[in-house]
Amino acid sequence: MRFVATCKLGLESTVGISLRKMGIESYETLDARVLFDGDFSDMARALLWLRTAERLLLTVGTFKATSFDELFEKTKALDWKPYLRPSNKIHVNGKSAKSTLFSVSDCQSIVKKAIVENLKSAYRTDTIPENGPEVIVEVGILKDEVTIALDCCGAGLSRRGYRTYNVAAPLSETLGAGMVMLSRFFPDTPLIDPMCGSGTIPIEAAMIANHIAPSRGRSFASENWQFLPKDVFQIAREQARDEEKHEKLLILGSDIDARCIDLCKKHAKKAGVMLQWKICDLKDFSTDWEKGVILCNPPYGERLLEQKEVNRLYHLMRQKFDQYPDWEKNIITARKDFEAVYGKKADKRRKLSNGGMTCTVYRYFAQREKTFAEKDASGGVSSDNEL
Repeated sequence: MRFVATCKLGLESTVGISLRKMGIESYETLDARVLFDGDFSDMARALLWLRTAERLLLTVGTFKATSFDELFEKTKALDWKPYLRPSNKIHVNGKSAKSTLFSVSDCQSIVKKAIVENLKSAYRTDTIPENGPEVIVEVGILKDEVTIALDCCGAGLSRRGYRTYNVAAPLSETLGAGMVMLSRFFPDTPLIDPMCGSGTIPIEAAMIANHIAPSRGRSFASENWQFLPKDVFQIAREQARDEEKHEKLLILGSDIDARCIDLCKKHAKKAGVMLQWKICDLKDFSTDWEKGVILCNPPYGERLLEQKEVNRLYHLMRQKFDQYPDWEKNIITARKDFEAVYGKKADKRRKLSNGGMTCTVYRYFAQREKTFAEKDASGGVSSDNEL
């Protein structure tokens, strides 16, 4: 079977790395999509383990369509019997970009009608009651190329289940994991997020370090598929539990807001990870750890603070972070003038998307490059050469 793992722009390489760690090789990488072949066991493992993917789709068919008639006939011609029964409730989602067929609601309606007609013929029946388990069908049209797929997830893969309380402008779980994977973080490396908010970055780092499947505590739409072997998810979850570690980690999340730290503790407990939390103003930032990784998502000046306040914050960040030259610094922001305000050019940049905003991760490497290069060569959580 052919699968599509969708992700935020800029995180495609991290999805590919996660798949390879599962023994799954992707055959094509596109903007915000990674394509791979596999069986139901691969699907279940991918759903549990993909840290930076937004969705996983099972492709039913692809074709070109520039008219509603063409969309109807080619959807109807696909083999739907292996996936659907007359009793299945069919829910169709859709999106279209740079295509002749731009009315998403019309495309959704036409695709559903085509599937219903196909099932009537395949099962030799005049009625499709749709009173059984729901199956979500995704229709995506890009430059007149149509992809019809089944949604394996239901709720997006960023919904890990541990973050039940939120602060203003939270970082998504998938983006938090992506930042960790793009950094030079290894399980034995200290990591600090000095503006941790709801705790996403430290928690995702702890889950990576302890090899905890990010989605092990949630359910998926594909578990209701009637054609799915019954023990696929049970086996995948048991294997994931067997691979978990529970080691002491040098990971610290701090924030000036006591309420945030209280939420972080609740989220970490729900995620099943143990790490350190601290109420701390950035002006009091300090650490006794010799070297490590600083990761943070400071306010952008878009929603939380006025730009002048944010500028002062960025100046303070530079002042405090420069006191630790042996540490890697990774800062995500939508501010295009960040380097000018921060007062230092980044060693490397990576464009990403956060809440619909185009952002950049600014990376400042440690002075002790050789130490991290040696770790890259020995194999860690992520390899900068791969990313």
